[in-house]
Order: sequence, then C-alpha cells, then structure tokens
Amino acid sequence: MQVSKKINQSRIQIKKKALILNAAERVFARYGFSGSRLTQIAQEAGLPKSNILYYFNSKENLYRNLCQDILENWLSAIGDISESSEPNEALRKYIEAKMELSIQRPDASRVFAMEIISGAPVIGDYLANELKSWVDNHALIFQAWQKRGELAEVSPHHVFFAIWAVTQTYADFETQIKLVLG
Repeated sequence: MQVSKKINQSRIQIKKKALILNAAERVFARYGFSGSRLTQIAQEAGLPKSNILYYFNSKENLYRNLCQDILENWLSAIGDISESSEPNEALRKYIEAKMELSIQRPDASRVFAMEIISGAPVIGDYLANELKSWVDNHALIFQAWQKRGELAEVSPHHVFFAIWAVTQTYADFETQIKLVLG
C-alpha cells in the first residue's frame, strides 16, 4: 500500500511540475524572464505560488529548468544519427522534427530566443558546455559525411545555426510574419 502511495505521489508530482513548466513557458514567452512574476505563473497554472516554490525553489531555477527542457526536446529531435546514417534523410528528419516542435511549442522557441537576445544570463554556462559539446560531437558526424563526399563542404556548426534559424523563425517572429502576410 505504501509503495502505491509513493508511485501515485510521484505521478502527481510529475503532473504538477509539467503543469507549472507549461504555465511558465507561456508567461516567460509573453513577459520575458525579468518581466515575469511567480504569481503570474501560479495564476496561469491554477496553483498557489507556494506550489511553484515547492517544486522549483525560485523563479530562476524554474526558468533554468524550462530552458533545459526546451533544449533537451530540440536536441533529441535529431534522433540517433551516426556516421553510417544517410545525410539527406537524417537532415530531412531533423528539420521536420524541429519544425514540428516549433509548431507544437511556439512559446518555447520565444522563451529561448529572448534568453539568447538578452545575452543568455541564466543558461549561458549550459550553452557554453552542454550545447557546445552536443554541436561539436554532431559536427564530427557531418565531417565524416563530408569526407565521403555525401555532404557539401560547409561548416557543420553553421549548418546547425541555419537549421535552427529556419525552424524557429515562424515561432519567434510570428507577429512580424502575420503583419507582413496580412
């Protein structure tokens, strides 16, 4: 009986954390990190502010967790590519997956864009370490494809920047696109 209670509590905690992260994503996308308040996030989640603090301790910790969740989703979209993968197919799948993430979670893209535009004050270390390592490792795969003549000789790092720009533009600049296109 006690094991069941622990499992249920864990499920409840997982659901509440997800609810809080979803609400935080919407609020941070609207107001940025500096302009957002925990009370706004609590109201958006339909929970007391104390629940936010129980699960995340602070606004900065909540924001950091959200940004890491966003990046983990984006990075996992590349799947299990390797040097033996067919480059065109691997890149097509990655681009499609990234586009789908931008469609499903446009606020996530906006949160990340605002963090970067602000100089990455909260997740700069994460970007300089984990993200850089991820890009460097995947660049080696691109270079192997290039050596075999299967991919054009371009900077693998800049291929990622181009993919990210294309797949996130419609979310990040939705207002501009709507105004220009009517």
